[in-house]
Amino acid sequence: MTPLHARHRAVLPDWLALYYADPIEITHGEGRHVWDASGRKYLDFFGGILTTMTAHALPEVTKAVAEQAGRIVHSSTLYLNRPMVELAERVATLSGIPDARVFFTASGTEANDTALLLATAHRRSNQILAMRNSYHGRSFSAVGITGNGGWSPTSLSPLQTLYVHGGVRTRGPFAGLGDAEFTAACVADLKDLLGQVRGGVAALIAEPVQGVGGFTSPPDGLFAAFRDVLNEHGILWISDEVQTGWGRTGDNFWGWQAHGRSGPPDILTFAKGIGNGMSIGGVVASAEIMNCLDANSISTFGGSPVTLAAGLANLTYLLDHDLQGNARRVGGLLIERLRGAAARASYVREVRGRGLMIGVELARPSTGEAAPEAATAVLEAAREGGLLIGKGGGHDTSVLRIAPPLSLTVAEAEEGAAILDTALRGI
Repeated sequence: MTPLHARHRAVLPDWLALYYADPIEITHGEGRHVWDASGRKYLDFFGGILTTMTAHALPEVTKAVAEQAGRIVHSSTLYLNRPMVELAERVATLSGIPDARVFFTASGTEANDTALLLATAHRRSNQILAMRNSYHGRSFSAVGITGNGGWSPTSLSPLQTLYVHGGVRTRGPFAGLGDAEFTAACVADLKDLLGQVRGGVAALIAEPVQGVGGFTSPPDGLFAAFRDVLNEHGILWISDEVQTGWGRTGDNFWGWQAHGRSGPPDILTFAKGIGNGMSIGGVVASAEIMNCLDANSISTFGGSPVTLAAGLANLTYLLDHDLQGNARRVGGLLIERLRGAAARASYVREVRGRGLMIGVELARPSTGEAAPEAATAVLEAAREGGLLIGKGGGHDTSVLRIAPPLSLTVAEAEEGAAILDTALRGI
C-alpha cells in the first residue's frame, strides 16, 4: 500500500471505492492520455466517469478558465453573471424545449434533485416513475428513485417511487422479445401500473442509456410510446442526460432524440461532459415548469463564472469540431473492433452501445451467470496494458464501461481495442 493510499483509508469513508488492487494517483493528462504518479502513461477510455468529454488539458478550455479566474472566480447567483447568461442561451436553444429556462447546478445529482423538486411542485405529487436498473445520483431524493440496488444505500425517501420495465433488454420477463414486442409489453406494464396508482404521478425520470447500469438502453421509440401514455395522465417526462448529452451517442446530440416523435422532454438534466472536468450541472424546462416554485432559491456554486467559462469554451470546441460526428464514426469502428475481440473471448455475453458509450457485458461461459470477478480481472489487465476503463452493471458489476473523450482518434481506438482484446482473452 502506498503512503497516499494509507492516508486515503485513514480519513475517507470506506464506501468511497477505489479502482484497482493497487490504486493509482493520476497527476496530469493531455488529449486522450493521462499519467500516474510513477510517470506511467495510460490511454484513457473512461474520462473521469464520462466527464472529460472533449480532451484532457484542452487549450481552449484551460485558457478560458485561466482568463476568467484572473478576473473573478466567484460571485453567486445573486449578481448578474455574463458566462451564465451566455451558456444558458446556448443550452436553451440546443435543448429543443420551447420557451426554455436553464438553472445551473454543481453536479448531475443536484440537477436531478432540482428536476424532481420542479416536477413534484408543478404536479403537486410526490409519486415518481423510474426505470429499473437506473441511477440518478447520490442525494437523498436521487437515491430514492435509483433502481439499481448497488447504488441505493437506504430505502427511506421523501418520494414514492414506482419502477417500470424498459431499461434492460437482456434480463427480466421481456428479455426474449423483439423490439416491437418488447416496447408493447413495457407500455402495457406502464398502463397497468398507472391503473393501480391512487392520485396523480408527478413524472417519469429516465436515462436514455443507463450509465451506471451498464450502458443498457431500450429499443428506439420506447420513450415515445411511453410519452403517449404519460400525456394521457398529465405526467411529466424528465430525461436524465447527465451521461448521454452533448453528442456522446454519436447518432444524436441528446439521448432523447433516439425516440423521435416524442419531441423534447418536459425537463432535461445535464452535467459531466459539458464542463470537460469542471463541476457543471443543470436543468432545462419550460418557463411554466421552471417558474412554478413559489419560494426563494439560489445556488451558491451553481453557475460559477469560472466553470461556466469552461463550459462555453468546451461547447464551442465540441460544435466547431463536430465531435458528435467523430463519436459516431470512431465509436462505430471501436464497437466493430470490440465485437471482433468478443468473438475470441469466451466470457463476453454482449458488446453494445452507441457512439463512444460502449458496454461489454461479461458472463460465465458455463452457466451464463454474470461474472463480476471477470470484469475486475479485465479492468486490472487493461490497466497493466496501459488502458483505463470503467465498470458497472445491474444486479452486479459485470459490464466494462468504455467512454473515451469524444476527440478519440482512429489510431487510439485501434490501440485501445487491441489492449482490450488481450485483456479479454486472458481471463
